[in-house]
Parts: sequence; C-alpha cells; structure tokens
Amino acid sequence: MGIDPCGTCVTTSKQEAFKTCDVLIDFTTAEAMIEHAQLAHEHGRALVVGTTGLGEPEMAALKFASQKAPILQAANMSVGVNLLLSMVEKAASMLGTEYDIEIFEAHHRHKIDAPSGTALALAQSVAKGRNVNLDDALVPARYGQIGARPVGAIGISVFRGGDVVGDHTVTFAGDGERIEFSHKASDRSLFAKGAVRAAMWLGGQKPGLYSMRDVLGI
Repeated sequence: MGIDPCGTCVTTSKQEAFKTCDVLIDFTTAEAMIEHAQLAHEHGRALVVGTTGLGEPEMAALKFASQKAPILQAANMSVGVNLLLSMVEKAASMLGTEYDIEIFEAHHRHKIDAPSGTALALAQSVAKGRNVNLDDALVPARYGQIGARPVGAIGISVFRGGDVVGDHTVTFAGDGERIEFSHKASDRSLFAKGAVRAAMWLGGQKPGLYSMRDVLGI
C-alpha cells in the first residue's frame, strides 16, 4: 500500500533540506535553531522560526542570517495571538498606570518553561505600549510577604495542569472596572496553519527580519 510519488523530498540531511527548499519551518530547540539560521544564511533560503525560549545569542544568529535570507520569527504562530499582541499594545498606550496590568497564562502539565514565550511577548507588547523597559516593570512571580503592588508593574501569573493547549489573558484592572483581552487555543493545528501562512508570505520577500505582524499587515 502507499501513494503515488508527489515530488516531495524527505531527507534527514539539513544541508540537502536547505539546498532544495523554498522556505524551511523551524519548531525545534534554541540550540538547533542557531545552526538552521547559519544554513539559511549560507544558502539564502527563507526561514520561519516558531521555536520559543530564544535569547540574545539566538536573536543575533537570526539577525545575521537576515542579511542574506528572509527570516520570520514569532513567539507564537497563531493568527489570533498576533492580533492580541497588537491590541494589548494599543490598549496599554491609551490606559495610564492607574490600570494595573496582569497577564495570565495556562498550559498543559508537560510544558517545561514558564512563563510561556507568548506571555513574555504579551508583556513586551504592553511595555512597548507604555514606553517602558520591560525588565524594570516585569513581576514574573510572587510568593510570601510581597507588599503592595508597585505602580506600573506588569505581572505574569502561570498555571500548569491537564491538557490545556494554551490560554492567555491580559487584564487591565482599574478602579471600578477591568478590561480583559483573551485568546484560548483548543487545537494545536492552529500553530501549523499560522506557520504555513507565514511561509507562503515569506517566500516572496527580500532578505530581512520579519514578524507575524508583517504577514498580517498590522
């Protein structure tokens, strides 16, 4: 049994993959992604990166690769999440520090990192909207006698349990009202769909470093 040849090459060779592909999609590890960025630079091939947990070395590798190849990096490939990133940045720019900002994220019990890359991206978006340095405002965890909430703090609360695919809510809590922006993922295929949409868009772009916002035009 089987199917007729479809013209698709399946290989375990990274060199061959980069030689023959139009666009390569990376959902691996931060360490592996650095090598893939180097290969994208070497072969001038478009690279979509959905790998999370990237630090300064990984981002530097992507910026270097973008000199010779179109590179798209996003903490979350969901179209809805990227719309959420834009919305909370706008809200943060309009609401003053009298509104406390708290980001809640929930994922399945097997997720190994916390906060999620998406939660950190949301925190970066609201910090950008408020024109503040995230490192100065971020409160990633709380325990014990912590005292009153600092003015301008951007808090993150984390839940791990069950088979939750991924929930994110950004709350702007003021006196007398709360404004909430939420995204709840119920099917992991949405990340694949977003990555394919990104790949189709990226294939026709010039070398440079892009994001899902470029794909969506926001």
